[in-house]
Amino acid sequence: MKSIGGVEVSSIAKGLEVADAMLKTSSVTLLLSRSICSGKYIALIAGDVGSVKASVEAGISKAAHSIVDSFVIPNIHPDVFPAISQSIEVSKLEALGIIEAFSISALIEAADAAAKAATVKLMEIRLAMALGGKAFVTFTGSIAATQIAADAGAAIVGKRGLLVEKIVIAKPREELLRELL
Repeated sequence: MKSIGGVEVSSIAKGLEVADAMLKTSSVTLLLSRSICSGKYIALIAGDVGSVKASVEAGISKAAHSIVDSFVIPNIHPDVFPAISQSIEVSKLEALGIIEAFSISALIEAADAAAKAATVKLMEIRLAMALGGKAFVTFTGSIAATQIAADAGAAIVGKRGLLVEKIVIAKPREELLRELL
């Protein structure tokens, strides 16, 4: 899977219809299809670039007035998929970067940009559950790399007006690692 895409809508019923349309349009893998906080719904898919683009376009068309956000990322950074599924192991916490957004779609794009901008390890991409519809990504690396990654990811979200916060903690306490994973 080299590409990821998603459609975020304001209605749970419409979200199910959107997810169905996305899956019927192309041969893609469903990564996530669920209701999220504040009554929204997200459908995330993966596959080859052409199939993902076609599925997302079908989802956007079906969403109509319910569309909140959408995205397609070709050539996704390989750390993004495990970070979404929260299956990354980090044994040592270096500098800690955090980007928080009002949109899942924008946040996944930010996580990809951060991972591509510098040598950091994505830790987790938390998607809108018990977060009031927001999402955040955490990552670790050297202080300089973490700052570069945070700036790159925040710039993506900021352009869309969906940035909540961007933080880099130079020397986080080890206890934070237990809280994050």
